Amino acid sequence: MRTIIVTEFISLDGVIDSPGGGPHPHAGWTFKDVQFDESAYEIKGREQEEATALLLGRRSYDEFAPVWPQMEEFAEYNAMPKYVVSATLSDPEWNNTTVLRSLDDVAALKAADGGHILVHGSGSLVKSLVAAGLVDRFHLLVFPVVLGTGKRLFDDSVGIKARLRLTEHEAYSNGVVKAVYDVLP
Repeated sequence: MRTIIVTEFISLDGVIDSPGGGPHPHAGWTFKDVQFDESAYEIKGREQEEATALLLGRRSYDEFAPVWPQMEEFAEYNAMPKYVVSATLSDPEWNNTTVLRSLDDVAALKAADGGHILVHGSGSLVKSLVAAGLVDRFHLLVFPVVLGTGKRLFDDSVGIKARLRLTEHEAYSNGVVKAVYDVLP
């Protein structure tokens, strides 16, 4: 059985919208509004080394696919298998990408042999994965900003409950807090 890990940049008020760029009025808030501290991003390097596949929702795929293949720092992600949950994507152009049509397909992928599956962004997908009991761990970098509006990791759109256990945490000089949670059965 594989482990599904959700990794997010998240504001103090739960917003995950456009952390590096995008349509949000404060797009790029992780880099524009918070001083860079390289040590806060150690977990990102570890994720890339330990992951054996990426799982994305359609919107995140559409944002990442034109950009990440050109970024040398994402060489491992670009080489590994990528899975996109989408009812409409038919011919993915990003190298080594497979389209999954349902959460049942995700459950089958998780049940197969292999290593960690990493979910970047993909807020709508994450809510569905949590509701279906498919998420095993959260890697959160909580940024000391309040954005007020934007897509949140969790909101009232899906009634879900999950119990979590904090397994790793650290605070950095720039106010970012790393919180790693395992999902309890």
